[in-house]
Amino acid sequence: MTNAAPILLDVRDLHAGYGALDVLRGVDLEVHAGELVAVLGPNGAGKSTLLRTISRYDSTLRSGAITFDGHDLTRVTTERTVRLGCLQVPEGRQLFSELGVDDNLRLGAFSTDRTRLADGLAGVYDRFPSLAARKRQVAFTLSGGEQQMLAIGRALMAKPKLLMLDEPSTGLAPQIVERIFAIVAELTRSGTAVLLVEQNAYLTLRHADRAYVLEGGTVALSGSAAELRADERVKAIYLGGDTV
Repeated sequence: MTNAAPILLDVRDLHAGYGALDVLRGVDLEVHAGELVAVLGPNGAGKSTLLRTISRYDSTLRSGAITFDGHDLTRVTTERTVRLGCLQVPEGRQLFSELGVDDNLRLGAFSTDRTRLADGLAGVYDRFPSLAARKRQVAFTLSGGEQQMLAIGRALMAKPKLLMLDEPSTGLAPQIVERIFAIVAELTRSGTAVLLVEQNAYLTLRHADRAYVLEGGTVALSGSAAELRADERVKAIYLGGDTV
């Protein structure tokens, strides 16, 4: 599948890990502007390490190239990647649990023009009405689905060009998972590119434009979501033998 939109994120021959442990071994990946790209694979395949390396969080980049919106990310800080518009919502959400909803969102706007704070808050509350009703509620008292929406909303306060989501459906009820995927699809329609790491291959391949399958720290398969849905290996291992 061809995509006329410009490449926003370009990862080439990426090798990374933790200390002496090698996790990623020559990963190539790209995300175009406004595109939803999924990363599938078994536990331990390197999916979270891939996002952490792109966001310059806590993995060691050994070699390779990461280019985001024309900027080289290989030698920058996590704060710099955020200011450039590349944000990650980590697995487990990592909210400020003792602070209220409104305060969590405000902290997400540290890299943006403070004069646009009110507009950012209004936009998040418009997208997530359940959070608007709980502005003063402490984060740890929210439901799991509301916490995930808050984590996404906090990232949106920084006006990202690319939003990277790590296992956003973990621990959520099926109807909430459907809502999260609908939110992700809505974000891409509004122009925000999304790189999604997710175990729910069925829903992921229903919504994604393209997908990569990581196994053992390398890209085992890649292609359009339709191509991977039709792939016999993907159906057998990740879709339980069913098509999407």
